[in-house]
Amino acid sequence: MDIEEVLGAVRDGRSTVREARRLLSIHAVEEVEGFARLDAGRAARRGIPEVVLAESKTREEVRKIAARALAGSGRVLVSRTRRGEIAGLGAVARGAGAAVHRGRNSTSVLLARSLPRPRGTVGILAAGTSDIGVAEEARLMCMASGCRCTTAYDVGVAGMQRVFPAVRGALSAGAGCIIAAAGMEGALATLVASLVDVPVVGLPVSVGYGYGRGGVAALASMLQGCPLGMAVVNIDGGIAAGAIASSIARGAARRPRRRYQG
Repeated sequence: MDIEEVLGAVRDGRSTVREARRLLSIHAVEEVEGFARLDAGRAARRGIPEVVLAESKTREEVRKIAARALAGSGRVLVSRTRRGEIAGLGAVARGAGAAVHRGRNSTSVLLARSLPRPRGTVGILAAGTSDIGVAEEARLMCMASGCRCTTAYDVGVAGMQRVFPAVRGALSAGAGCIIAAAGMEGALATLVASLVDVPVVGLPVSVGYGYGRGGVAALASMLQGCPLGMAVVNIDGGIAAGAIASSIARGAARRPRRRYQG
């Protein structure tokens, strides 16, 4: 439907205002000085904010894109920032009256004037301390997409007794989806998926050395995982994991679900 058809449907009572807003968001594109075109309706259409990959852009481009996104939807997630870049983004945030949310050991930063009302919960588990940065990127994405998060870090299978309390904690918090971030052999994701009745997103991390280094072994292990109900994203794909998990959790929050007893 084009814009006139959408407006006509609202006028004639064939469409609700909410549905019209979603359809109109498909047409919303904002150009930034000829070097970027923002999907300005993404947050309204999909519940997912604008994400800026910083590492392949100049610092000026990153700041201008972030400023335009803040002026529109009121929040933007900037990933893979470089040394010293967050200070410049902080200035952009202050100019827009936005807060700066940073993740522990993460190169991603969330700028937001306000966050959506939380609807749904995502559990985020990291196998090792070295995996926290990527897990935190996923957490920022979930926050920006309107989900509560519960986290448990350094709970990998090298100490199996750490895993079960972490899983119980996520389920007790009402998690509608669980992200399992792991490097090395990546076994945490398949173990968690075998224990729970909610979808699991396997997040392989580029931690590891020797044969299968750089997250390759973790990715292969998760892709070959036996438990059903597990999806896998790319190596270090915290943004993708957060987007998928938050979409699942928000959908789960719309449906009544028995509370975990454990």
